[in-house]
Amino acid sequence: MAMLGVMVAYIMRACLSVAITQMVAPVNHSHLVLNNDSEICPASDFSPVKSNNAHVGQFDWSEETQGIILSAFYYGYIITHVPGGLLAQKFGGKHTLGLGILTTAIFTLLTPLAAKQGAVVLSLVRFLEGLGEGVTFPALCTMLAQWAPPHERSTLSTAAFTGVQIGTVLANLLGGIILQYVPSGWEAVFYIFGTASVIWYLLWCVLCYNDPNSHPFISEEEKLYLKETIGQTERNKDLGPMPWKAILTSIPLWALVIGEVGHDWGLYTMVTDLPKYMSDVMRYNPAENGLMSSLPYLATWISSLVTSAFADWILKKKYMSSTAVRKTFATFGAIGPAIGVIGASYVGCNRSMATFLFTVGMAFMGFCYCSLRVNALDLSPNFSGTIMAFVNGAGCVSGMLTPYFTGLLTPNRNIKEWRTVFWIMAIMLVSTNFVFLFFGSGDLQEWNEPNKQNDLSTSSDEKSKSKSDTKGLPQKTC
Repeated sequence: MAMLGVMVAYIMRACLSVAITQMVAPVNHSHLVLNNDSEICPASDFSPVKSNNAHVGQFDWSEETQGIILSAFYYGYIITHVPGGLLAQKFGGKHTLGLGILTTAIFTLLTPLAAKQGAVVLSLVRFLEGLGEGVTFPALCTMLAQWAPPHERSTLSTAAFTGVQIGTVLANLLGGIILQYVPSGWEAVFYIFGTASVIWYLLWCVLCYNDPNSHPFISEEEKLYLKETIGQTERNKDLGPMPWKAILTSIPLWALVIGEVGHDWGLYTMVTDLPKYMSDVMRYNPAENGLMSSLPYLATWISSLVTSAFADWILKKKYMSSTAVRKTFATFGAIGPAIGVIGASYVGCNRSMATFLFTVGMAFMGFCYCSLRVNALDLSPNFSGTIMAFVNGAGCVSGMLTPYFTGLLTPNRNIKEWRTVFWIMAIMLVSTNFVFLFFGSGDLQEWNEPNKQNDLSTSSDEKSKSKSDTKGLPQKTC
């Protein structure tokens, strides 16, 4: 259910990136093709560029305006991360996550009406969607801390987080089919996906619980296993005051933040703008675009499952430390996508090769899900919701900037302009990974249990006081 929740969240996040290719009037490349401009690709050989519905090109929005609309989601998304983490720690992740996705679903259903009111109203609705979805990962991490034993953490966390790839695959694949064949066109994309998300919420309320102790149907055997491996079956509600100073001065945490910003720059560039590249540059029709844009995320999904199981196996066998595993896999997850997108930008109009390189490059991004994505749980299971909020919230800056900068850098929508976009993405991925490589950690941090630290400090003070009180008194001998 967590995986399905992340899936519908990412479907609702990504569906506008798919639909906007048909909402906006298509660019006219005919004069450039006649002039034999090598940076402009001919239309797809397989089928016409236009879809079969009459709703194409209703809005005359520039690339810059489209960038602002696409980035509006992340301005709301970043605001609710830390509040979402604090709410999940206090009240549990179930309703924090569920109500957040329900809010996003309601505004997704309202998106077609908002679009017809203009770019400003649509941007506002997307901002409100972001507010709802911002609690997703902090709340999910809080729940995973109660349900995922340490040696299964990579596998179970990745299984939940793979909703990112599945959601992006379905948003592109099903969105393309809907755009191509459903008469109501782009409007149906939001109605169908929004309704599916409401159905998920109803099931989530019935089936899922905050922790093993509150689950009415869990077996005693499983509850005992979770207690032995995690140390508790009930959410720790008495952690004491939040150790903000220790958290904000933690070098491993800041290394994770910087690594996540670079990873998200690459991820959001692809999630938000790959459908536009396939439509505007490769010039696929909506159905083809949906298929070709979904292949890279399908590869990411498969590789993330395989690599997470492999990472857990390495940790269980103690072949590598947790820190070494996280850093090694994060490095593959940065360099692979960087090489893939740069290579794709230099193969010209060879659609098959470009799609292949995008797919292989994004397959390596699956390595990040058993490294960067679970590292918050390594550092502090007790405060994982707040830590994930802090880390993922910082990564949202990438989501705010990448659509806007892409729109500014690609006014003519040709390969040369997009090559600059992909070079920036590659530099961000590799440079931020170096920071995580040198300063990151996979070890539990001392500030994970502030009450225990206070108890130890108090005990030490009492011992010192006891010694000073007895100083000068005659000592008993045996």
